[in-house]
Amino acid sequence: MTIQAYGAHAADQPLVPLDITRRAPGVHDVQIAIAYCGICHSDLHQARGEWQGTKWPCVPGHEIVGRVSVVGAHVKSFREGDLVGVGCIVDSCKHCADCADGLENYCDGMVGTYNFPTPDRPGHTLGGYSQEIVVNERYVLRIRHSEDQLAAVAPLLCAGITTYSPLKHWNAGPGKKVGIVGIGGLGHMGIKLAHAMGAYVVAFTTSASKRDDAKKLGADEVVVSRDADEMSAHAKSFDLIVNTVAAPHDLDVFTALLKRDGAMTLVGAPASPHPSPDVMNLISKRRSIAGSMIGGIPETQEMLDFCATNGIVSEIEMIRPDEINEAYERMLKSDVKYRFVMDIATLQGR
Repeated sequence: MTIQAYGAHAADQPLVPLDITRRAPGVHDVQIAIAYCGICHSDLHQARGEWQGTKWPCVPGHEIVGRVSVVGAHVKSFREGDLVGVGCIVDSCKHCADCADGLENYCDGMVGTYNFPTPDRPGHTLGGYSQEIVVNERYVLRIRHSEDQLAAVAPLLCAGITTYSPLKHWNAGPGKKVGIVGIGGLGHMGIKLAHAMGAYVVAFTTSASKRDDAKKLGADEVVVSRDADEMSAHAKSFDLIVNTVAAPHDLDVFTALLKRDGAMTLVGAPASPHPSPDVMNLISKRRSIAGSMIGGIPETQEMLDFCATNGIVSEIEMIRPDEINEAYERMLKSDVKYRFVMDIATLQGR
């Protein structure tokens, strides 16, 4: 099956229209007519070769929503016409301890939605900046939001689960004080989710102009991280800090805000390492710095259901596929509130 997509042929070239091939659905596969695909910062890193190992052509996109168009003969969970999503995972080994625990995101054999080896042509996975995708039903997610919310649901498949998973794992909820560092594509979802879980939420930003936005998103307080007095007022008080910033920065200013046994989990992936933290800042209060990567399929479904129940979607700006290169440049300047979403229906031929 030949379909239209947007992708890059090399790191120094813009994304352009191209034709790609999808496999015919197997007996356990679901074919999805993609309606919208969110634009993640990792898409830019991969398409521009800023992360090693980019395979060409690169068709990014792992925040995919649409309708089932074909189901394989043995598919039990989905029917044609169902609203569904595909996130960052399209396959895994299915038999390791991580897969058995529903944590396919930590499986050594995990296959990402794009840029991972696959028997399908051209030998690596091609993502959601495309008209259709074919995925094993195990990795397809049911969407219970209304259809008019579908575009704003797309970023939940990465930004949503990336922040939901650490909040859930470190037991954010009533009686807990939770910090969210950065108010961008990830951070704005972290604020919404932590607020819905019942935590006391403090948003950290380098820009005082974001105070009002953060409050509207659900933050109880907003701290400008460059203001030493504002920061020191919160010393030794946080149970959990979720750090969404994807650029190298001083971690010690945030770990100093953790109470005894508090944790800061990193979910942003910088292109170069953070400065080394002060070990004494950790051992003096039994604090920890941890990491978290997206979520497994069961947890991602749980997150989608939680968001549907609580009326949570991402704040988005819609773009056409031919606006993707401009969107990448604007993303580098943080000129979006808070996530771009590509309207796949405007691809030629739809």
